[in-house]
Amino acid sequence: MPSIYLSPSTQEFNPYVIGGNEEYYMNLIADAMEPYLYATGIDFTRNTPQMTAASSIAASNAGNYDLHLALHSNATAAGDGRARGSEVYYYPTSVNGKRAADIIANNLQMIYPLPNLVRTVPTTSIGEVRRTRVPSVLIEFAYHDNYQDATWIRDNIDAIAQNVVLSLADYFGIPFRTPY
Repeated sequence: MPSIYLSPSTQEFNPYVIGGNEEYYMNLIADAMEPYLYATGIDFTRNTPQMTAASSIAASNAGNYDLHLALHSNATAAGDGRARGSEVYYYPTSVNGKRAADIIANNLQMIYPLPNLVRTVPTTSIGEVRRTRVPSVLIEFAYHDNYQDATWIRDNIDAIAQNVVLSLADYFGIPFRTPY
């Protein structure tokens, strides 16, 4: 059975333009992923809102996982709400991290309202991508300082969760199953 470390954002200090915050919405997505993960046969361990990125990395590295998956939403440095899109980050030399990121991005294009704004991005600067010992992916689903993107996240929690688990099933080469 494949196993992942599921790491929804612990950043409650990142407010959504529609109310709520990054930690809240990413944990809603992780909550919605759980039934799909169980049904599909993907074992997981999950961080908690009390943890930090550093303690999530340490917990991931202490376990025996096949993939580290971090769930986030993005914001512009200026906080002006003009940017939109999904970015899926992976470590540049990780073949499996890139493969997972490509699968996730390709599937997100099916549900994100502007599919041409979904892309994969190599990075060496994000801790949850750089410091984990297993292949890792960090998904920035959309921009929480953009009204349309924040609304899309809020209104599509289950569709996003299902889409990500479908991507994980594809990555692991196992059938995707719904819990219903």
